[in-house]
Amino acid sequence: MFLLGLDLSCAFFQECVQPIVARTAPQLRYTAALIGPGSEVIGCDDRRSTDHHYGPRVLLFLAPEQLAAREKLDQALRQQLPVSFRGYSTHFGDPGPNDNGTRLMRPIRHGPINHMVPLLTLRGWFSDYLGWDYRPESLTPAAWLTFPQQKVLTVTAGGVFHDDLNLAALRRQFAWYPHDVWLYLMAAGWTRIGQEEHLTGRTGEVGDELGSSLLGSRLVQDVIRLCFLMFRRYAPYPKWLGTHFQRLPIGPTLAPLLRQVQLASTWQDRERSLCRAFEILADQHNQLGLTQPMPARVSGFFGRPFQVIHGGRFADALLGQIQDATVQGIAKRTRMGGVDQISDSTDLLEAASLRTTLEMLYQTSTS
Repeated sequence: MFLLGLDLSCAFFQECVQPIVARTAPQLRYTAALIGPGSEVIGCDDRRSTDHHYGPRVLLFLAPEQLAAREKLDQALRQQLPVSFRGYSTHFGDPGPNDNGTRLMRPIRHGPINHMVPLLTLRGWFSDYLGWDYRPESLTPAAWLTFPQQKVLTVTAGGVFHDDLNLAALRRQFAWYPHDVWLYLMAAGWTRIGQEEHLTGRTGEVGDELGSSLLGSRLVQDVIRLCFLMFRRYAPYPKWLGTHFQRLPIGPTLAPLLRQVQLASTWQDRERSLCRAFEILADQHNQLGLTQPMPARVSGFFGRPFQVIHGGRFADALLGQIQDATVQGIAKRTRMGGVDQISDSTDLLEAASLRTTLEMLYQTSTS
C-alpha cells in the first residue's frame, strides 16, 4: 500500500528511529525532520515516486558539541533498524554515478542497514543546501534575492517530528520575504510582462505563429510566477509548478485561460486569452491594496493593433512603495528581480556554492 512520503517518514521516525536514539543516547538533544529535496516534502509524491529517492528516511540534526555521538548512533541504526518498514526496505544502495547521487531502496534479508538517516548539523545543512551561513543578520535583501524559491519552499515545507534544536524558529525566518523585497519581486514580475506582452501580436502579425506561441507560453509562466508572489507562496521547481499553481485560490480561474493561450492556433485567440488573464491578475493586484488602484482593463499599445495591460505601470507603482534604502538602491539600478526571474537554469538554481557570488549582482547595483 502506498504511503505519502511525509507520513512514512514521520511514522518511521516515531516507531523505529526514536526508540533507537533513546536507547543509544538517552541524553541526546536533536531535531528530526524531513525537509529539503524530494517531491514528498512538498506533498507531490505518488506511487511513481517510490522508484526514486523515496522510502523510510528522516534527517537527524545534532548540536555541534554532540557530534562525538554520531558514530555510535550511526552504528546503532545500522544494526537495530528493521530491514523493512510498512512494506518498504530501509536499506538503500550507494549513490549512482548518473543521477546526482540519488539512492534507491534495495531489499535485504538481514542487516547491517545502509540507512537513510543522515546525522547532520543545522549549520552544515543550511550551508550545503542554501549557501547560507546561519547568521540572521546575513539575511540581507541581496541574500533573499539569491535564494531560489524552489529551495526555500522545501525549507519551510515538509515536517519536523522532534525539535530540541529549534529548527522551527529557523523555518519561521524563511516563512516569507521581507515586505520591500516582496514588493521588488512583484515589480520585477510585472516588468517582465510589460516587456513582452505586445510581442505575441507583433510576431503573429508577420505570420510567425510559432514565435507568437513561444512568447505566449513565456507570458503564461510569468503570470503563474507572479500569482505565487501575490498569494505569498514560494513556487516549486518546474515539475510541480502547474500542480501547485492550481492549488492557489486564483488557480482554478486562471488555469483554463492560460491553457487556452498555449493551445491557441492564431495570435488573435492567443491575445484574447492572455488579455483576460492579465485583467484578472490586475484585479488581484488591486485587491492586495499595496498601491493606488491601477487600471484593470487592457488597452491599446501605442497606437498599434495590440491589447496590453501595461505591466510597467504596475511595476512603477509597486516600486514607489518601497521604503528600505537598500532595496530602493537595487530597484533604481535594475528591475531584473530575484534569481528565479533572472534564470531558470537548474545548474544555477541548485548550486548553493554560487549564491554568494550572485549576491554581488545586487551589492554592486547599490554602490
